[in-house]
Amino acid sequence: MFELIGSGFILVGAVFLFSAGLGLLRMPDAYTRIQAGTKASTLGNMLVLIGLAFYHPNWTFRLILVIYFVLVTNPVSSHALSRAAWLIRTPMTSSTMTDALADEDGRTAGEAES
Repeated sequence: MFELIGSGFILVGAVFLFSAGLGLLRMPDAYTRIQAGTKASTLGNMLVLIGLAFYHPNWTFRLILVIYFVLVTNPVSSHALSRAAWLIRTPMTSSTMTDALADEDGRTAGEAES
């Protein structure tokens, strides 16, 4: 019974990881690619690790530590990548309505070149 539940978690996690990869291919600019990859891969990794905890109950504490590490590092790294892309003026897609950082820095939302 526990193997079936674990397999279900791993399967759903694999679907989220696949959607993260698909989001990296389909999204129009670097910022949306970072967001799609981070959100889906964080959830996908967590679900796969939860599924592994059902298969190997004695690994549960270690897997919880890995889940915590993923929850802390994925959002921080994606924020750092997005901020670095913005600072080197990586262009946004033309459908972007607002740029919250541009108001702070004095740039216009459509400004891409330095």
